[in-house]
Amino acid sequence: MIDLLGIVDYGVGWAVVAGIYAVFTLGLNVHWGFTGLFNIGIAGFFAIGAYTSALLTTPSPDTALFEDFVFGGDLPSRLGVLNLGIDLWFVIALLAAATACGIIAFAIGFLTIRLKEDYLAITTLGIAETIRLVFLNEGWLANGSRGLYNIPKYLGGLVHPEHYNYLYLIVVLLVLGFLYIAVSRAINSPWGRVLKAIREDEMTAQASGKNVALFKLQAFVVGACIMGVGGALYAHNIRFVSPITFDPLMATFVIWAMLMVGGSGNNKGAILGSFIVWGIWAGTQFLPGFLSDPNIRLLMIGVLIVGVMLFKPGGILGEERRFSNRVT
Repeated sequence: MIDLLGIVDYGVGWAVVAGIYAVFTLGLNVHWGFTGLFNIGIAGFFAIGAYTSALLTTPSPDTALFEDFVFGGDLPSRLGVLNLGIDLWFVIALLAAATACGIIAFAIGFLTIRLKEDYLAITTLGIAETIRLVFLNEGWLANGSRGLYNIPKYLGGLVHPEHYNYLYLIVVLLVLGFLYIAVSRAINSPWGRVLKAIREDEMTAQASGKNVALFKLQAFVVGACIMGVGGALYAHNIRFVSPITFDPLMATFVIWAMLMVGGSGNNKGAILGSFIVWGIWAGTQFLPGFLSDPNIRLLMIGVLIVGVMLFKPGGILGEERRFSNRVT
């Protein structure tokens, strides 16, 4: 007999992860889709966001007894004193993750934003790997290769543990919806139109009196902040983070595949691509025989990317470009 409840539970858990990856694709869309910044160091901002949130909300083994004595509980419950009925510690953790990523992105961008596409890509990849290796080798910072565990759940006490994914899916979708609206409004503003002008022709934008480097730096910081929020959401869903979590395959290139499939320069396409690619990634485990091999999912995603590039070069939902019919 088919376990319908089990299927629904799995589908909700799958949607949570897909929604979190959709947050990352929104951030990458700000970088590449709207500004033309070739960032392949997403894993670095993923890690910073996840570790920042985890470190703020999970007491280390060395300080747990002291914190219990002084504060009478862990950090979430301490911050919960401010909650007025809701756990504001989670909001603080998301904001802190975004802020940390924004600060690091500003430092990186200040030094590298003037680099051309390929050089910027190499630089961001190297910095992301450096961040991962720092967390791996500096055990005092975040428990080294053992990682951080028992990361608290948001509002976990309200529902039975078996049904927590239903609640967290609502949280993820609310955050995703807020970011979607915020990014869409920003891109449709004069600021966003300057970013698109820079993407299309940087020299023309500069000749029009725009400070190209400053606008690119702003876009780099905004996209990184969004990625930091995604990292925090991921940490409180999985409840465990370690350096291996931020392998470039899962934390960078899969996100690039999502944006390419869905449609670069289109926020709806970025979200759609996240759900499609994650559906393939998670769904292959149910295929019979050798088709369930983990390497098959890489092949299937590769075939999907090639097919989209051949038949829909702009992605399934490509950018909606507006043209003027006025004659001057």
